Formats: sequence, C-alpha cells, structure tokens
Amino acid sequence: MTTPLVLSDDTVTLLGRLADTLDTRRPDAPMHNEIRLARALVLAEQLHGPGEAAFDAEHDLLAAAPPVRPGTTRGEYAALLRLIAQGVSQ
Repeated sequence: MTTPLVLSDDTVTLLGRLADTLDTRRPDAPMHNEIRLARALVLAEQLHGPGEAAFDAEHDLLAAAPPVRPGTTRGEYAALLRLIAQGVSQ
C-alpha cells in the first residue's frame, strides 16, 4: 500500500493552472512530456518569480503530475491533473 501524496496549496493551484492552459490551448492535440516539464517551470516562476520558492514549487508540481502516457491528449491530461488536485487520482 502506498502513502497518498499530500499536496500543498501551491501545488493544487499549479495543477489547476496547468490544466487550464492545456484545456484552453489545443485540447485535442497530443500531450508530450516536454510540455509538462516546460509549463511546470513557467508556471512556478509566474507564481513565485525566479528563485528557490519557484524551484520548490516546480519540483512539487512535477512530483504530483505524472509522466505523460503515449496517446494522451492535452485535454485528457488536464482532466487527470484536476482529479489529482482534488485528491481523486494520482
């Protein structure tokens, strides 16, 4: 049995922002892990500015947002992120 992931308020916020971005910009396009990595950095720095807080927020976001499975669309991945933010799935 695994220990459930405890998400900080920042991580929940960033999961939602990432999901919103994916849903509003080409939700039917394929999702790629590179998008996950790049958007995590951008969103963390938008929230905290460059520095340690952004680094920590990016790290926590990437820990919560699973690697992208082949064939997943941006919209499908956004839905998964919302479930994770709600504590339903991980």
